[in-house]
Amino acid sequence: MSTILETNNITKIYGKQKAVDSVSILIKQGDIYGLIGRNGAGKTTLMRMVAGLARPTDGKYSLFGKDELDAKLVMPRIGCLIENTGIYPNLTGFEHLRLKALAIGQNEPGLEKKLLEIVGLDEVGKKKVKQFSLGMKQRLGIALALVGNPDLVILDEPINGLDPQGIVEIRNTIESLNREEGITFIISSHILGELARLASRFGIIDQGRLVEEINRSDLEQKSRDRIELITPQASQAVVALDQINIMDYQLISENEIYIYEEVNRTGDIALTLAQNEIPIESLTVHKNTLEDYYLQLTGYANQPMQNEVPYV
Repeated sequence: MSTILETNNITKIYGKQKAVDSVSILIKQGDIYGLIGRNGAGKTTLMRMVAGLARPTDGKYSLFGKDELDAKLVMPRIGCLIENTGIYPNLTGFEHLRLKALAIGQNEPGLEKKLLEIVGLDEVGKKKVKQFSLGMKQRLGIALALVGNPDLVILDEPINGLDPQGIVEIRNTIESLNREEGITFIISSHILGELARLASRFGIIDQGRLVEEINRSDLEQKSRDRIELITPQASQAVVALDQINIMDYQLISENEIYIYEEVNRTGDIALTLAQNEIPIESLTVHKNTLEDYYLQLTGYANQPMQNEVPYV
């Protein structure tokens, strides 16, 4: 697959603050790339630079194989919804799309109707936006990002503030556009569980720096569920696990073992250890999530998530 976006130590400084600090990411055609990070981590600033809304202080990036100096030539191939939808309450959804099409010189017949159908707003296209729900406004924002038939769509918090039904609708829309239209997406979201279901690759950002870039299969491998066994005789317990063909485990310390396979076998494990007279201090199943992995990776596992700083 061809490369859609590549950044090389891209940096953005506001005053004395490094909002984005030497970030290098790679996005391939067909990716749904999830950006993960706290408020203020640098996600929005990175998206703004890629979308041509802010200039990097340092570093380089390329879009569709063209470097930043020629990036403006490919900007028509990018659609974005960053920070807010920029809508006018007294205009209809159809009128918003028509104005955007005229602004970029797009004259495709039936474009507005087609985009409203794609995002599920075809029945309310003539309704004024002030009568829209938050979910409908978000879907209109996505439709606006799709004007011009972009190959890359950048969405900043597209499901922020939505109810469960609205989240499902937005997710289905993005998946359909990715699968059927071949559109590549960059998406940020605070709802990490939802992003885990949607994205194929992830970039984890903290304090302006890229902590890790990982694809879905590797993430699932690293954050899979496990049994946590605490025993004063961990080395003997390992031998006992071999007796019942449990081979996928990790000796964490002299008294702790993580067992990754067949997490429903706690009964077998407890019985085997008892038969071998190996004491158990604790035997628990730990269900891992993307949130858990993010918190462990960034060192926030034991810190509260409240009192976040504003976006930069």
